[in-house]
Amino acid sequence: MFQQLTPITKNIIILNVIVFVLAYLFPQMNTYLAAYFPTSPNFHSWQIITHMFMHGGFMHIAFNMLTLASFGPVLERFLGDKKFLILYFLSGFGALALNLIWEGYQINQIVQYLNSTNVDISSLRDGADIIKNNLTDSDINALFMRQDIESIFQQSLISRMVGASGAIFGVVAAFATLYPNAEMMIMFIPFPIKAKVLLPIVIIGSIFLGFNNYGGIAHFAHIGGALVGFLLVKYWGRNRYRIN
Repeated sequence: MFQQLTPITKNIIILNVIVFVLAYLFPQMNTYLAAYFPTSPNFHSWQIITHMFMHGGFMHIAFNMLTLASFGPVLERFLGDKKFLILYFLSGFGALALNLIWEGYQINQIVQYLNSTNVDISSLRDGADIIKNNLTDSDINALFMRQDIESIFQQSLISRMVGASGAIFGVVAAFATLYPNAEMMIMFIPFPIKAKVLLPIVIIGSIFLGFNNYGGIAHFAHIGGALVGFLLVKYWGRNRYRIN
């Protein structure tokens, strides 16, 4: 497989692996490079890009990179280096944008409720040492075990999004759009499924899981990435005679 990797795909995988190893050696990188909601004191503008190279564990990065290695080269050869790189990063940006919209809606609902009960949001924000970033791992675990509305608000300030999944969903969606009859294999399904059938199933499943906040996964990021990948390929297809 890896002998067939195209240059951009190979370099993206290498960069992800390097960042993963560095983050393992220097855990504080997670705070500075993962993506936080813009109202969080941990948010920094560079996280819009850097979150795409952070991962939550070995299985997370392994699944993402194997998927990229499977679909990236085909798409890179078809689109060319420049367009493939544009599609990859714009899909990652679209993934983050849709996830932030969903998070923003949820946080706004929480803030409205807290305001209606005369809760001092500023003291709630400062009370968990969130601004000073002094929470230990045990503090964070204890906070996420609590289900009261105040704790859920604090959880929203320290929750972070990591991973290349949104960008890779854009790659897979673009592949499925260009090659709808290609047969794809995925885990837990022992037979091949055509791309034009599998992609809608995955998107509908992500919507359902996203609305139910299942598993601590940014399901709406997957949808955002896939939507950007699909739209870009459609746009380039319609304008292929006018775009160099």
